[in-house]
Amino acid sequence: MFRGNHPAKIEESGRLKLPVPFKQLLDAVNVTDLYVTSEDGQRAQIWPLGEWEKVESLLAKHSAMNDAVTKYLDMTSYYGQQVKIDAQGRIMLPQILRASARLEGDLAVMGKITHLEVLNRAQFEQNLPAKSLSADDRKTVGAILAQERGS
Repeated sequence: MFRGNHPAKIEESGRLKLPVPFKQLLDAVNVTDLYVTSEDGQRAQIWPLGEWEKVESLLAKHSAMNDAVTKYLDMTSYYGQQVKIDAQGRIMLPQILRASARLEGDLAVMGKITHLEVLNRAQFEQNLPAKSLSADDRKTVGAILAQERGS
């Protein structure tokens, strides 16, 4: 379970050293194969390959008859590459995604439960005030949590 934000830097070669807390979680379940992709070209998603395969399996049931699924697969395939964690705990981010999402210098690597998201840190922090939770957002999340708790 990935959670929190662990700032990182990208190397000139395009490699990202996975933050230690996230690398430890992957090591604990012997994951070395990842799928790096994006839904929008603005942020990279890093999925343990097994988790990504679960997404693919769910989408495969609907891909032939659903334009939204086709678009999603087009985007995630365009930006996507399967990668392996090297001996130093680094992964290569696809060049096309690095350019599109401006993944250079300081990055925010954030846990999103089943995967990680990587963003240009300065750009994310600049946009953060506009992304604050509205009353409707809080209500929606509260309803989801209450439903799951059986309240």
